[in-house]
Amino acid sequence: MKLTGLHLLLTYQCTFECDHCFVWGSPWQCGTMTLADIRDFLQQAQEAGTVTSIYFEGGEPFLYYPILHKGVEMAREMGFSAGIVSNSYWATSLEDAIEWLQPFADLISDLSVSSDLYHFSEEISQQAQNAQKAAEQLGIPIGYISVAQPEAVDAPSTAGQLPAEAGVMYRGRAAEKLVPRATLQPWDRFDTCPYEDLREPGRVHLDPSGYIHICQGISLGNLFRTSLKEICETYVPETHPIVGPLLSGGPVALVQQYALPHSEQYADACHLCYESRQALRERFPEILGPDQVYGVGLP
Repeated sequence: MKLTGLHLLLTYQCTFECDHCFVWGSPWQCGTMTLADIRDFLQQAQEAGTVTSIYFEGGEPFLYYPILHKGVEMAREMGFSAGIVSNSYWATSLEDAIEWLQPFADLISDLSVSSDLYHFSEEISQQAQNAQKAAEQLGIPIGYISVAQPEAVDAPSTAGQLPAEAGVMYRGRAAEKLVPRATLQPWDRFDTCPYEDLREPGRVHLDPSGYIHICQGISLGNLFRTSLKEICETYVPETHPIVGPLLSGGPVALVQQYALPHSEQYADACHLCYESRQALRERFPEILGPDQVYGVGLP
């Protein structure tokens, strides 16, 4: 597995509790990287030999502003390009947005701002507009990430990194909050994983507990126990207890291999996969974790 991108989930905490959130971001979430953690992870990315870009995400990474800024500085000093994904809660005015972004002007090559009806009362919020104007003045490339409502059945699906617009993927909080509004389909249609390249993902997510997620909630290992280089070199997708079945026949194969109970209809492949993984967590606690990604412990 040759990774080019490493996306650091700097924290699971967030100013919002969006219904579509993959990782159950919330003000009540726990788990945040320290500077020592970030330094270790960046060194491992460098030793892996193929990683070229580092993204800082969450949750909401701007909640830990000094750590975010220092982390971006370290990434750039080590030769990586750097980007940030944020909900722009901090851009309360253009002047304020400039103040928040100024320290990143010569450091990041991308700022992705989430703005849709899950975050604000309008699809493109005033905060997002302030962030865009500030970024443009500072010469920071910026783009929006917008996820459609469940009723928008014609919204484009996506693979890997989210594009500017995308339909809901029913995993994480969406599997509990948004399914009642979705158009359900027979469970046995979901015989492929349409959203992730499980053999050569290109990029993975790394959380504060050290877990490498090939998809949120499916771990390939933990960087506090095994190096990123070793994980990449020894990854055999066909023998992974969760990835293997998904490759052979999607979430349907996961259900069949482990004889899991299931409903007759689901919102999408993610929905069936997420529910199946929930049922398998006790059997594969080190692979299907951590608790934060499954909403455990939240009020």
